[in-house]
Amino acid sequence: MISCNDFRRTLLAEPRAARAELAEHGRTCPDCSAYAADLARFEDRLERAMRFPVGSAGNVVPLRPKKASRGARWFAMAASVLVAVVVAGALWIAAPRPSLADAAVAHMAGEPQAWTRTDLPVSAQRLAAVLEDAHVRLLPGVGVVSYANSCAFRGWQVPHLVVQSERGPVTVMVLAHETVHKSVRFDEQGYRGEIVPVPGHGSLAVLTQGVTDPAWVDRVAARLVASIRWTG
Repeated sequence: MISCNDFRRTLLAEPRAARAELAEHGRTCPDCSAYAADLARFEDRLERAMRFPVGSAGNVVPLRPKKASRGARWFAMAASVLVAVVVAGALWIAAPRPSLADAAVAHMAGEPQAWTRTDLPVSAQRLAAVLEDAHVRLLPGVGVVSYANSCAFRGWQVPHLVVQSERGPVTVMVLAHETVHKSVRFDEQGYRGEIVPVPGHGSLAVLTQGVTDPAWVDRVAARLVASIRWTG
């Protein structure tokens, strides 16, 4: 079975690729299936844009070109610029965004210090400030929270917490502005985790390192969801 990263790299290189392993991965991974659909729509729009018959000034090429006035030529050039801007903007908007799992894994590279095994909790003041901004609080018994930061993530500031467990640090990102309809597991670049829906409050991203037991990850994710209360 290929990974999500391999699936997406292959499609970006060959958007029309039709291989058995790609089809199988798409059937078992809703996130990648949606990514492939977005990419296909993007390719269709790109092909339509490339078929648009324009001349050097941006206007449709006539069968018998007529001599245009200076004002008409300037108008045609301005129109060509506008067409180019509109087409480029439409293609940029249509381009598929990285999946939540990809974005969460990529974010980990910027804060390697968060993965330290320790018994020392982050200061109560620091934790309270991060949670207050996101309108959440943690119930007692969640475990030692050794790291707390408010991080930029896909255009929003989100709490990035690390909770110490019997199998090492577990990262939790509170994604109030990201909605998923069901849990999505991932195993990428040494991180195993899950995106968990929280009805009415977005989702949580739960990531571990070096853990090979998906059932344990499921249990940890469920415990963390149960340990968060929303205050706003």
